[in-house]
This record gives sequence, C-alpha cells and structure tokens, in this order.
Amino acid sequence: MSTELRRLRNYIDGEFRDAADGRTTEVVNPATGEAYATAPLSGPADVDAAMEAAARAFPAWRDATPAERQRALLKIADAFEERAEELIAAEVENTGKPTGLTRSEEIPPMVDQIRFFAGAARMLEGRSAGEYMEGMTSIIRREPIGVCAQVAPWNYPMMMAVWKFAPALAAGNTVVLKPSDTTPASSVLIAEIIGSVLPKGVFNVICGDRDTGRLMVEHETPAMASITGSVRAGMSVAESASKDLKRVHLELGGKAPVVVFEDTDIAKAVEDISMAGFFNAGQDCTAACRVLVHESIHDEFVAALAKAAEETKTGQPDDEDVLYGPLNNPNQLKQVEGFIERLPAHARVEAGGKRVGDKGYFFAPTVVSGVKQDDEIIQKEVFGPVITVQSFTDEDQALEFANGVEYALASSVWTKDHARAMRMSKKMDFGCVWINTHIPLVAEMPHGGFKKSGYGKDLSAYGFEDYTRVKHVMTSLG
Repeated sequence: MSTELRRLRNYIDGEFRDAADGRTTEVVNPATGEAYATAPLSGPADVDAAMEAAARAFPAWRDATPAERQRALLKIADAFEERAEELIAAEVENTGKPTGLTRSEEIPPMVDQIRFFAGAARMLEGRSAGEYMEGMTSIIRREPIGVCAQVAPWNYPMMMAVWKFAPALAAGNTVVLKPSDTTPASSVLIAEIIGSVLPKGVFNVICGDRDTGRLMVEHETPAMASITGSVRAGMSVAESASKDLKRVHLELGGKAPVVVFEDTDIAKAVEDISMAGFFNAGQDCTAACRVLVHESIHDEFVAALAKAAEETKTGQPDDEDVLYGPLNNPNQLKQVEGFIERLPAHARVEAGGKRVGDKGYFFAPTVVSGVKQDDEIIQKEVFGPVITVQSFTDEDQALEFANGVEYALASSVWTKDHARAMRMSKKMDFGCVWINTHIPLVAEMPHGGFKKSGYGKDLSAYGFEDYTRVKHVMTSLG
C-alpha cells in the first residue's frame, strides 16, 4: 500500500506555485530512508519569476524606514515562537534530528537571531559628516544592495535560512532563497510564516537542485549571491558571480583543530569535545573533529574519548537519549564510510567506524587515532560523527598541525595557562578561536572563516554590514 506524498511548492511573489514545467523531486526522511514529499525542481522560468518579484518589491522595501523593517522582523520572530512545533516537525522530517534537541538548541537561537537583526536595522551608523575639503561637506550613506540570491545547506536548513534572510531583510534587501534539494520542507514553511508579515515579493523561496542554484547565481538580477555549502560549491558560485561582478558571501567547509595541552582537565575536555564533535552527526563545519593532544596525556585522552564515543547514542528523532540522528543522505553516508575504509595502516579505529542499523543513514560515534598530518582524514572534511586524534610535542608543533589544512573557520585551545591561550589564539589562522570550550555561538559575534572556508561574516553587526553598500555623498557649501 503506497502512501501519498506531501506536495511542497515554491513561494514566489506572495503565492505558492508548482514549478512552471511541473518537474518535481522526491524528498527523503534520512531517519527512515523513505520519501515523504515531493518538491519543485525549479528551472529558468521559476528563477525568472522569483527574481522579477524580488526586483519589483525592492524599491518599496528599500525605502521602508528602519523602524518599519524592525517591526516586521519582530513579528516574524514572534510567529516563529508561536509556530515552533510546526517548524520542529518540518525540520525533524527534513533531517532526522532528535526532536528534543531541535526544540531546545535551534528554535531559541533562531528567534534570538531574528530579534538581533531587527535591532540592527535601526543601528546603521557611519562616520559623522565633515568638511575634508574647503567648502565641501561629506557624508556616508549605508544602503541595501538589492536582490540577494541565497542558498542554504542541508545540515541546519532552518537556522541557516535565518542566518541568510534576517540580515538581508533588516538591511532593506529582498531575497530569493533556495534550500538544499534534500531539505526543503522547513524553508517552505518559513515562507508561509514570513509571507503573512512581509509585502509580497520581498521574500521568495524556490526549491531545486544545484542547477537551480547555478541559475540563481548567474541571473542578471541579483546584486549579491550568498551560499553556505561545500568548498567546491563556493568556488563555483564565486566563478559564476565573477562574470557580472556580483558581490559574493561564502561560508564553506571547516576542519576545526582542538588543541589540548597537558594541563587540561581531561574529563571535562573529553565531555565537551565529544559533544561538540558528535552533535548533529558531526555535520557542522565548526565541529570539534580534529583533536591535537600533547604527547604526555595522549593515551589517557584517547581512552577517555573512545569511552565517551561508546556511550554516545544515535537513533530515531523521538528517542530522548540520543545525541544525534542520521547523516543527511545516502551520498553523505557513503562519503563517511569511504574515509574509514581508506584509512592508512597506521591509523586505529578506537570506537565506532561503522553504519548503525539498515534503516536510515545512521553512523556510529567514531574515534580514530594514530593519524598523521598528511592523511586524507586530516586534510579533508569528513562531515560526519568522526573525531581524529593526533599527538604533538610542543606549542610550535601544535600550531603547525592546527594551521596545516586548507580550511580556516573554527578552532579551540584547551589550557589553564592564560598566556599560552593568548599566544595560540593570536597565531591560529581561523575565524574563531574558542578557549576551553568549543562551538557556542551568539548573535552579537561574527561567524566566518579564512582561506578555503570562504569570506564574509554571518551573525553580528559585521554580518549585517555585509548586506549593505557604502556611498559617499559630497555637497558644496557655496
């Protein structure tokens, strides 16, 4: 007996629509491996319609006062709270995440982040007007950029949508957002919620695959393209956007080093690091995935971390004892399995290293030791519940290993020595350095990396300013 699949639709110019040519893709719940919905596979006509709607809506939204934009965003935040259970249900079906953790770890920060950017809408400040040439007064204007083409990832579909639309809308831009083809459900619901608040055309959602994203980035209408995704996807977006010099905002991969010195409280560090490494099945570009431990405590630390991994549970969303759910899709499961299968002979799997069950895309909490700096599993992003452990001899070698990858998003240092923590934080080449913690984020502080982790900032006033342009106005006093 077949179950009828739910039909998701694009949201364009204030109304829900199927793809112009009727094409769809199936959407699969990764906790079961079974399809639960269909979503539009949007093509050129759909992208054109969304961009035209956003362009028509831009002048009025641009000219809305900061107070008006703030009120709208505050209403959206309130609506997110009021419809939290619907958002949670959609996201759990999207991703297979634990229901309780989605409720406690995603809804509150999302609402807070929207409210932060609502406040930021009224805080755009520049240098004061002044006379820098005799008889002339100069002023600086901060203006919205225009239509923003935004692509959200599948690891945090709902929260990353917030990171995209909230600063863009607060600054006076209009938005065309594309969720991942594997996780469109929560973004379609977000469109319904936002659509009840904003004028039509200000916020649009189109579903589709990477070709849809490419059409968005290559379209002549957007003034900015923003993506959270893989390095490969980011490089493709940057190349496409270069053809007409669109502004580009990229938040890409990560390979976060976790540097643990000999004076660290091992039990506390293991507890926090295992949580930060396995949370969300390790599908987080800031995950504590690459641990570097001083040689004097290496063996003790590995044993404790392996024990923590063995005690960590993965399972179905309604199981209250699990820390994380499945990997997002069969390709991601295959990728994680491939890293383990290709481990060199000198590496040792201390815990996990295998798929869990035959239903859904679950992978066991995994710890790998004995790895070397040039091993694939050290240099490339696994994006799964896999933590590697390396040994280092001194501060200089720790820095060499930490910085010796192409990613530069997040990192952490674990030590009771304040001076050493300050030296390390200065020399570590990452957009964020946590000290004696790993993974907390707040709306007021920027999130973004260097090197192949991309450029531009999410969250904070810096992220808000990324969605504005600077204009100099000079007037004669004569």
